[in-house]
Amino acid sequence: MATELSSVKPAPADLLALARSRDTADQQRLLRGVAALCEANPPRPGDPSHALLSEIFLTLAARAERDIRRTLSECLAKADWAPPALINTLALDEISIARPVIASSPLLRDQELLKILVECTIEHQIEVARRPRISGRIADAIIEGGEPAVMTALAANRTAEVSEAAVRRLVEASQRIAALRAPLVRHPAMNDQLAQELYGWVGQALRQAIQDRFRVDAPALSDAIDEAVRAAYARKGEAPPPDLDDNPARDEMERRLVAKMDASGQLRPGYLIRAIREGRLSLFEHALSIMGGFALAQVRDAVRADTPEPLRLACAAVGIDRAVFPAMVDEIRKLTGGLPAGELRKPRLLERSGESAARAFRANRAA
Repeated sequence: MATELSSVKPAPADLLALARSRDTADQQRLLRGVAALCEANPPRPGDPSHALLSEIFLTLAARAERDIRRTLSECLAKADWAPPALINTLALDEISIARPVIASSPLLRDQELLKILVECTIEHQIEVARRPRISGRIADAIIEGGEPAVMTALAANRTAEVSEAAVRRLVEASQRIAALRAPLVRHPAMNDQLAQELYGWVGQALRQAIQDRFRVDAPALSDAIDEAVRAAYARKGEAPPPDLDDNPARDEMERRLVAKMDASGQLRPGYLIRAIREGRLSLFEHALSIMGGFALAQVRDAVRADTPEPLRLACAAVGIDRAVFPAMVDEIRKLTGGLPAGELRKPRLLERSGESAARAFRANRAA
């Protein structure tokens, strides 16, 4: 804006003619012309012209229409010579007028910004949160206010002075305010400990971003999250969900973990048994799918079928001992609400080789 104003060099006679006009366009040109003159030769407090200029601007602003006030705000947004009372008046005006001065005016101090946070609309508060280099005092006031949109704007403001304690409060709030999570992942004040806390309730894409930037033990944290959920349900005297891992983000994490174990040769039948004993049904399903070369959907159909036979075939195919299978089914049913249904039998199919059991499982269509 300074470049635009400095290129305008109005003559006194032109300004006088504009001042006599009541036309809105002429009044806008008058404001721009006066601002251009002040930009070229800024008045300072104590100068006789400064008090007179302040009175002129305040008088114009008081009686001006919306478009004029908006022009005035644009002209004076970055001016350090502008009358402070006028800047404060414009900052409290409707948001389309206030936005330029809230964003850029060097004359708005913490006291004025706090007043905007208390007295003005959410849109005004968001502009304060976006303002470059706001102080820790303002950041704390925004967090204390607890308005989700304003806190999200603060989290996205990388130049704001935000303490570690303030970032921790934002991370805690992100458990209920999903919009906070993406900007927090990229916030310069985040550290490993805070990233670990944030990791628990973000989606897979953001989890990957956290793992790329911070030292986060994803499998260990996943176990901790599951345990926390079970403890929460136990405190309420309720049974945990049938499958704690039944969401896309965790499902993808389990898939990648199992694939990594398979690549390193650590995926064996004992792992399936341990996964079920630990209540990790999704992990069990992914591991069984990879070990047997089965489609994941078919494994999940078998787990939730109206008969245990398809699951029996799949387990036989990967080397689960038939003596272990009944206990395994009991544990699975605790996680699924009673599935697979039906009675356990001792068919000859269990005596098939792993290869033949695998073929029978692939040919089976679980109900």
